[in-house]
Amino acid sequence: MYKYKKIALKVQKRIKDLKHFSDARLKQQTKRLRDQLKNGAKLDSLIVEAYATVCEADRRVLGLSPYYTQILGAVVLNYGNIAEMKTGEGKTLTATMPMYLHGLVGKGAFLITANSYLAKRDAEDIGKVYRWLGLTIASGVPEDDGDDASRDLKKIYSSDIVYTTHSNLGFDYLFDNLATKPENQYIKHLDFALIDEIDSILLDQAQTPLIVSGAPNVQSNLYQLCENMIQQLDEKIDFKKSEDGKKVWFTETGIKNLEEYSGVPDLLAPKAHELYQHLNLALKAKCLFVRNRSYVVENNEIVLLDKMNGRKLYGTKLQSGLHQALEAKEHVKISDDSRALASITYQNLFRLFTRLSGMTGTAKTDADEFRETYHLNTFVIPTNEKIIRKDHADQIYATNEDKIKASLQEVQRMRELHRPVLIETGSVSMSKLYSHILLSLGIPHNILNANSAPKESRIIAEAGKTNSITVATSMAGRGTDIKLSDQAIKNGGLFVVGTERMSSLRIDNQLRGRAGRQGEPGDTKFYVSLEDKIVTENAPKWVKRYREKLVKKHVTSALKKPRIKNIINQAQGIQKNSEISERQNILKFDEVVKAQRNCLYDTRNQVMRSDDLDHYVDTAIHSCIDNYLPKWKNYFDITNFIYNNIDYSFLPNQSTLKDRWRDRKYLRAQLLNMIETKKQRVYKQFENKDQLLEYKRLVLLKSIDTMWIDQVDALEQLKLAVSSRNWGQHNPIYEYQHEARRAFHNMREKIYLLILRNILLSEIVQKDDGTIDLIFV
Repeated sequence: MYKYKKIALKVQKRIKDLKHFSDARLKQQTKRLRDQLKNGAKLDSLIVEAYATVCEADRRVLGLSPYYTQILGAVVLNYGNIAEMKTGEGKTLTATMPMYLHGLVGKGAFLITANSYLAKRDAEDIGKVYRWLGLTIASGVPEDDGDDASRDLKKIYSSDIVYTTHSNLGFDYLFDNLATKPENQYIKHLDFALIDEIDSILLDQAQTPLIVSGAPNVQSNLYQLCENMIQQLDEKIDFKKSEDGKKVWFTETGIKNLEEYSGVPDLLAPKAHELYQHLNLALKAKCLFVRNRSYVVENNEIVLLDKMNGRKLYGTKLQSGLHQALEAKEHVKISDDSRALASITYQNLFRLFTRLSGMTGTAKTDADEFRETYHLNTFVIPTNEKIIRKDHADQIYATNEDKIKASLQEVQRMRELHRPVLIETGSVSMSKLYSHILLSLGIPHNILNANSAPKESRIIAEAGKTNSITVATSMAGRGTDIKLSDQAIKNGGLFVVGTERMSSLRIDNQLRGRAGRQGEPGDTKFYVSLEDKIVTENAPKWVKRYREKLVKKHVTSALKKPRIKNIINQAQGIQKNSEISERQNILKFDEVVKAQRNCLYDTRNQVMRSDDLDHYVDTAIHSCIDNYLPKWKNYFDITNFIYNNIDYSFLPNQSTLKDRWRDRKYLRAQLLNMIETKKQRVYKQFENKDQLLEYKRLVLLKSIDTMWIDQVDALEQLKLAVSSRNWGQHNPIYEYQHEARRAFHNMREKIYLLILRNILLSEIVQKDDGTIDLIFV
C-alpha cells in the first residue's frame, strides 16, 4: 500500500501544475501520452501524468475534483486489485482515472456495471470527460426503446472505452464465436476490465453461467403429467430434502408410489429414463423454488428473480427443462425447451482479460476467495470523512411474528423522530408483508422490489427525506446512493432495519453501508428470528427444539444469550462456505468446458482467417475413413456408409468393392479415390477460387458448429445428471471430466463425418446473378 500512496501523492502534486494549462494544452496531453506509448513507453510509467490529466479534466468538465482517497483507490485499481470503497465515496469519479489511462491504448478497456441503467448513465455523464480529452467512448447496452439487436457493435467495440454490463459483454463474446466471418466478430481485445460492484458480479452471480439458447428441442408433454403426480406425494414418506434445503430426492417408497401412479413397472430402467428425469424436474420445481422469492408470475409467464437484490431477470431461463417444470407447477403456458448453443461462466469470461480490477463497498470479508479464484488482492481505501454511523447489536427473537412486531415498533419510533427509514427484506413476499402491515397501521411508505423496479430511481430519490419509509429487497448491487435532506441529517440520518441476516456478512455490510455515507449520521439494526431461512437451513437441530420450547412458554421478548447470537453467526458462516463451495464446483465444471471451448474457438478462428483450407478438409476425410474402417462388419455397412456420406448414385453391384471389401488396405484406397473423384466434381461447379474457398469455409464451420451445439447441450444435461451422483458416493467432478472427455472425442469424430458429408453431398444452387445458395445435408 505504501507504493500506491506514494504514487497518489505524486498525482496530487502534478494536478497543481496542470491547473495552469489552457484547455487546448490539457487536451493535447492525450496525443502526447499516446505518442509515448507508440515510442515504447510502458503504460504503468504514464500513470502519474495520465491520472493528473483526467483529474483536472474532471474538475473542468464535471465540476468535481477527486479527493486523495479517490486517487489512491484509482492507483490500486490500475495494478489489478480490488479497491474496497465505502458507499458514497465516489467510485464513479474514481473510475475515470484507470479508464482514461487504459483507454489511451485504444483497445479493450471496459467498465463493467451490474445493470444497464448505470452503464447508460455513466457512459453519458462521465463520457463527457473522455470525449473532451479526445478519447472515444460507447455504451454497450441498448437505448431504453431498443433491443440488443439495435446496437452498433462495430462502433461500440472499436471505441477506446466501453461502459457495459457483465451479461451484455458475455453474450456478445459468445455470439462473436458463433460468427462465420471475421468481420462479424466485434470484440478484438479484452485488455482491461474495471468491474463496479465486483463482489455482486463475480461472487453473487457466479452461480449462473451465461448460456446462449437456440433452436428448441422437441416439446415434451410430460411436464404437466409429472407435476400432477408430484402433487400426490408426501414429503415425509415419498421424498426428502437435504439439511441445507438445496437438494431433494425420492425415497424408495416414493419411487414405488410413482411407479403405481404412472403404470410404469420400473422407473429406474433405461427405457423410463425420460419420464424419471421429468419427475425429478417436477420435484425440484416443487421443493427448491419458492414463488416471490425465486421467481414471480407475470403476464402468464415465469420471471426469475435475482436472489441478491430482487431484480427481475427478464430473458433469463433455467436450463435443462427446469424452467418448463416451473411453468407446469404454476399452470402457465409451457414455453419451448431450447438447446444450449454456447455457454461460459463469469469466472472464465473475466479471466480472459489481460488485467482485471474491481470496486465495491464490501470485499474484505471475501478477500481469500478473490485471491484464490481471480488472483486479485483486496485493499481497503480509507473514507474521506470519518464514519460516525452506529451499528447496533442484532435483536434476536424466537419467531418471525415477534421479530416483525419488534422491528415495526422501531420503525414507528424513528417516524416520530422524523428520520428516514430503510427496511430491508430477503424476498419479494416479505417486502409485500411489511408493506401490508404498514398500510394497516396507516403508515405511508414506498416499496422497492421486483414489481416496482421501473420506479427505482424515483423511490431512491425520496428515500432520504424526513418521514420517508422505504421497504426494499436486498440493496446489494443497486449502485445508487440514498442522499439525505439537510433536515434528515439533523434528525439523525438514515435508520436501516435489516429484517434477516443474509447469506454472508458481506451482504449485510452492503446494507449497513447505505447509512452513514460521507461522514453523515445514521444507524443500523438487524432483527433476526430462529425461523429465518438462514437459521432453519444451517443451524443445528437442537435450535428447532429450543424455538418450540420458547413458543410454548410464550417468550416474545428479545433473546439475550450469547449462545444464540453465536448460532446466527455460525449459520451465516455455514451458508457462506456452502456458496463458496458451489462457486468452486461451477468453476471446476466450466474448466472442463473451457478446454473444449478454447479448442473449438481456436479452430473456428483459424478456419475463418485461412486462405488454404485443403489441409482441414483432407485431415477430416482421412480421419473419418480410418475411424470407420474397423467398425464395418459386412458389405452392407460399407455401401450404407457410401450412400449416406459420399455418393447418392453409388451402384453396389457394379463396384469392385463387392469382392475385395475385406481387404482393408484396398478398401481404404478405393474409398479415398472415390471421395477425391466426387470432391473434384463438386469443386468444378464453382466459377472462381474465391467462391470455392468460401464453400470450403462454410462447410467446415457448419460442421463444427452443428456438433459443438450438440456438445454444449449434452454437457449441460451431463452436469445436471452427475450432480446427483454424489449421493451414490461418486465424485461428480471426476464423473463429469471422464464423460465430457469421452463426449469430446465422439464429437470430433462426428465433425469429421459431417465435413465429409457436407463437402460431397450439399446441394449447390447457381443463381442468375452469379451468387450461390448452399443447402447442407
